[in-house]
Amino acid sequence: MTGFGNHFATEAIPGALPIGRNSPQRPPFGLYAEQLSGTAFTMARAENRRSWLYRLRPSANHGAFTLALDPAGNRTLPASPNRLRWDPRPIPDASTSFHDSIMPILWNGDPEALTGVTLSTYAATQSMGNQAFFSADGEMLIIPEHGRLHIVTEMGLIDLEPLEIAIIPRGVRYRVELPDGAARGYVTENHGAPFRLPDLGPIGSNGLANPRDFESPAAWFEDRDEPFELIQKFGGKLWTTQLAHSPFDVVAWHGNLAPVKYDLRHFNTIGTVSFDHPDPSIFTVLTSPSDTPGRANADFVIFPPRWMVAEDTFRPPWFHRNLMSEAMGLITGAYDAKAGGFAPGGLSLHNMMNAHGPDAASWRAATEAELKPHKIDGTMAFMVESCWPYRVTDWAMARAQSDYDTAWDGFPKAVLP
Repeated sequence: MTGFGNHFATEAIPGALPIGRNSPQRPPFGLYAEQLSGTAFTMARAENRRSWLYRLRPSANHGAFTLALDPAGNRTLPASPNRLRWDPRPIPDASTSFHDSIMPILWNGDPEALTGVTLSTYAATQSMGNQAFFSADGEMLIIPEHGRLHIVTEMGLIDLEPLEIAIIPRGVRYRVELPDGAARGYVTENHGAPFRLPDLGPIGSNGLANPRDFESPAAWFEDRDEPFELIQKFGGKLWTTQLAHSPFDVVAWHGNLAPVKYDLRHFNTIGTVSFDHPDPSIFTVLTSPSDTPGRANADFVIFPPRWMVAEDTFRPPWFHRNLMSEAMGLITGAYDAKAGGFAPGGLSLHNMMNAHGPDAASWRAATEAELKPHKIDGTMAFMVESCWPYRVTDWAMARAQSDYDTAWDGFPKAVLP
């Protein structure tokens, strides 16, 4: 099935999906009907996200959750104006599952107030096995950088590779298996309004990410009566309980609250064909609105391969101070505004209103270049931009590059006539 924000319907066994009723008195095969709501019931119809699941057992069939360790540790550090950057995380020597490897780096807002995002990295070496995870705090945007992921969700299977992304809605249970062994990448947990496609405005009806390129999984289930651990993120902490069976027992479902995957290579890049460097908003794949129109709780932006043809123009991102806070990662290749120090799997932070831009080598190369049509190829960077300032976990602060500010050393002073 394909689409984004549309209605999907799927069944793993013919006849499992009720026709014409959401919650019939006797669902087919004795299945249990459950509505999974990603928005308040009273949201406008175009904004409402919910799906009906028809499963082998009620999902409420579990014992009490007990508090587990918060892997990020101390989160009391104040927001900082300092520019920060991190090297890629090493792949661990010890056996580490996807869930156990997730380490929060940056965060803002408040999950209990339905605001903000948490940006984490993962570096895993083994599948989750008889574990399942879900977040009550937000939807999960998974961005692989190295190694494929096989994601088992309540609503079907997703195979994900670098240059693809997956969105797991708030509350949907999933586990991650590693078909290639080691895997590394990024996870953005969106605590605010669900991600959606941005309005195109004067661009028109086509361009950027197209709805048809978002794929939702077909129904699939497993009937396994054996112990499973169910872990949830709630209030910024991890809680755990035990099940006597697999939670992935949804035989059929329909609705518009569903996991989706998207291939970043399908993004239809828009750019100038005359002069001047356009704003990076033209690279927005997904947006999570805030209460202020035009100011996003979070934007997911990519910088894909593209042609640069503008005349008399500084083509890389120019020096700027921005109302939005920018967290940037690199999936593959090199980023055109940095000559070194920013590698795939790495991360950088430029908080709101603090100056940043190209390093001296990139500035000099762009300033002195003979401007002919040129294709930036073999690269994919991304940015999670937010209207809230990012805070840094103490785990991440201890691992930040110590010399990032030197990226802006070596610029000559302008010579006036």
